[in-house]
Amino acid sequence: MKKIFIAIISILLVCLGLAGLAHHLEKPAAGGKGQSLIIYNWGDYLDPKLIKKFEKQSGYHVVYETFDSNEAMYTKIKQGGTAYDLTIPSEYMVTKMRKAHLLDRLDKQKIPNMKYIGKNFLHKLFDAENDYSVPYFWGTLGIVYNDKFVKKGAIKTWNDLWSKKYSHQILLVDSARDAMGMSLVSLGYSMNTTSSMKLNLAQTKLDGLGPNIKAIISDEMRMYMIQNEAAIGVTWSGEAHEMMESNHHLHYVVPKEGSNLWFDNFVVPKTAKNKKAAYEFINFMLEPKNAAQNAKYVGYATPNVAAQKLLPKYIREDRQFYPDQTTLRHLQVFKDLGPKKMQEYNDLFLEFKMYAR
Repeated sequence: MKKIFIAIISILLVCLGLAGLAHHLEKPAAGGKGQSLIIYNWGDYLDPKLIKKFEKQSGYHVVYETFDSNEAMYTKIKQGGTAYDLTIPSEYMVTKMRKAHLLDRLDKQKIPNMKYIGKNFLHKLFDAENDYSVPYFWGTLGIVYNDKFVKKGAIKTWNDLWSKKYSHQILLVDSARDAMGMSLVSLGYSMNTTSSMKLNLAQTKLDGLGPNIKAIISDEMRMYMIQNEAAIGVTWSGEAHEMMESNHHLHYVVPKEGSNLWFDNFVVPKTAKNKKAAYEFINFMLEPKNAAQNAKYVGYATPNVAAQKLLPKYIREDRQFYPDQTTLRHLQVFKDLGPKKMQEYNDLFLEFKMYAR
């Protein structure tokens, strides 16, 4: 009987011990342990080492998902299937998301490292008081060319691309806004044109570029340009930077008549479940050392002036990627033109794509 009693007591103690252990495991630890931060970002647009560093430093587990266009990101956020805590839209999309009431108003007191963002990159028209967005990266749309096929300095303007000597040699980024904007600027029009007449003229001019187009592509351009499989590419500055690091025959030009100046930005969706972690991550990424590391990894220009000082001299003084004020004055920031006008841009670009094939 005594042995049975002792056995029963032992079993009860083991059960109590297991229950206590289970309770301990279920209870969230301090400092973010046991919690997740869900980030929705462009592909290969953040140094994975910084994610690991943040996880170790904060205790949060980072779930990282990617998108390939502002529009795809917008649709998924609006549908609300996943409660993303942080995403990174471009400037015109910040406006669109704000109008659709998809963004949380920022508590800037929780982001003290915003002090490192240069004044030139704050208070833009798409978010005049930065109430909804924090600058992440910025850059330009331009032309990358290979001096094995194109004489150095031969390409200075958008109109140079229409030369017959570049027949079937140009790769064009698959973006209606950028391709139409390039054509609009070449005609002397704004990249934010809403005039249907001017848009049709821009599309007609694009049609004239058709014989020079080798392919209209996205991420594949990087590989083709690096491997000397095309002479010219129309792409973004960060993409060009990565190409140039792998092929010394490549050069990047911001056309002198003007181009697009874009900004990608941290925002917190209204549906975010872990806003505390989102603020901590934004502030972490704005630490000058982290921002500099990320800029070197991604290849785009950082708006963090303290981080710029930590970059190698050859990067921070490269006017192809950190343009001077004269060049910046000729650049245009995309505006949200509304769904009807954007559909017009997309339809005209689609017509061009069918013609270019």
